[in-house]
Amino acid sequence: MATTNGTPWLTQAAYDRLKNELDEISGPYRQEIVDRIEAARDEGDLRENAGYHAAREEQSKNEGRIQELKALLENAEVGESAADDGIVKPGMLVECKLAGNEMKFILGSREIAGDGNTEVYSVASPLGAAIEGHKAGDTVSYKAPNGKDIEVELVSVTPYDG
Repeated sequence: MATTNGTPWLTQAAYDRLKNELDEISGPYRQEIVDRIEAARDEGDLRENAGYHAAREEQSKNEGRIQELKALLENAEVGESAADDGIVKPGMLVECKLAGNEMKFILGSREIAGDGNTEVYSVASPLGAAIEGHKAGDTVSYKAPNGKDIEVELVSVTPYDG
């Protein structure tokens, strides 16, 4: 998720969790992958060495995640969980009726959710942009990517504490 100026916004808990992940994958886990690559090299012919190729692929994914986390943590605006004032803003858990269907999600980014089980909508998404600044009890509409107007009734808006 990003603030209105495009800067990623994280709660302190999310920042700390991501910093710990970065420390792990850029230190001990990175070395573990290097050790696996070296062990696979020692086995001989690399063209048919599945362990070597798997370790190199894992190394590539890990290096990409390291770069992603470094950029995010260097540029993120860190703040406390949103105030419990019932107004939709980054870091809030929103319960709503969307076109008659009940749904619950975090307004923010997948990095805030952390658990991977909670649905997340960005402030930049059509839904996120439409509801930001509104409060529980409000009904707003927005234009979906397919061009249809969709009505959203905000049922509850509370700080996300996960």
